[in-house]
This record gives sequence, structure tokens and C-alpha cells, in this order.
Amino acid sequence: MTTQESTDVGAMHHIGHFLSNPANMITAARIAASPIPFALILASEDTGGASWWAFILGWIFAATDLLDGWLARKYDLISRTGAFLDPLADKIVVLGAMFCLVAVDRYHWIPVALILIREIVITGFRSYWVKKNRAVPARKLGKYKSIFQGLALQAALFPPFQDQDVIVQLALWFAVAFTLYSGLRYLLDGSAATRLSGNINEKAND
Repeated sequence: MTTQESTDVGAMHHIGHFLSNPANMITAARIAASPIPFALILASEDTGGASWWAFILGWIFAATDLLDGWLARKYDLISRTGAFLDPLADKIVVLGAMFCLVAVDRYHWIPVALILIREIVITGFRSYWVKKNRAVPARKLGKYKSIFQGLALQAALFPPFQDQDVIVQLALWFAVAFTLYSGLRYLLDGSAATRLSGNINEKAND
């Protein structure tokens, strides 16, 4: 078998393994569908992004996030691909929606920029240790962070809150504060606890 044939067989194996993993497929579908809520927010500029369709879709996305995690744990489908895709999907959906809310003047750019910087720093930190074959232990704070970010977005998308700017901004800044706190804890704990025996295949929460 030539080198090219071996590469092709390896690629087909990885593709087949990915397609046989429903948890990864759900996560990938969430990424692929992310432009839909973005378009709905941008199309609702007159209401500051508030939209029943975007609000309902936000809960559907949250449900798929829970579903892929449940499938991965119940049927032992946890993989490196899933560990990479799931946090990536969260970041794409959350940050994409926030950027859209900035575009329609619902959010100010400063809190969104703080969340973006935090995510870039943590992603770089994790990637650094993965390259050294070390794992940063996941923390439940990462999952809570995602929940608070999602609730802040849902408050902004909820049509009855269209004129309740105080509620929307308080929810956003609470999410920002918790996001920064969880990132700091992740950096401190990760620096102290990186280890060769860590399992980098688990579905990590950062």
C-alpha cells in the first residue's frame, strides 16, 4: 500500500468513526445551524434583536448541547473530536449571537470583547498543555459559565424584555463577571494541576 493510499484509508476511517458517533453529529449540526439565529437577530434590528423565533431556537440549541453530552456519557462516545467540537460549538453560538446583538445596538462591544478575550486566552492555554500531552482538569465552573452566558442571551432575545434594558444589561454583566472568574480559576488550577496522566479525551468545560 502506497503512502497516499494509507493516508486515504486513514482519512476514511476517521470520517466513518465521526459519522458513527451521534453525539459528534449533533454537535456538528449545532455549528452548521448557528447562522440561523444570527440571521434572525440581525433581521430583528427594530426590536434590538428580540425575536420569538430566535428565543425558541436558543432553547433548542441548549437542549442539543445537553443531548450530545448525555449521549456521549451514556453510550461511551466521548472522543478527542467531541472534546474539541463541543466547546467550539458553544463559543461559536454564544459569541456569534453576542456580536449580532452588538450589531443591532442591544449589547455594547466592551462586555462582548471581555468574553472574547477570555475565550482566546483559555483556548491558547489549553492548546499549549495539550501539545505537551498534559490535560487541564475540567471544572464545573465552565459549565455554569455557559449556562449564565446562555441565560444572558435569552434575556436579550426575549420579546417581553425588549424595553427592559436594565435587566438585559445586568444579566450580561453578571455573565461577563462569572466568565472572567471561571477563566481565572481555570488558569490557576490548570497551572497547578497539569499532569501526564490526564484524560484529554473527556468533554471539557472551561
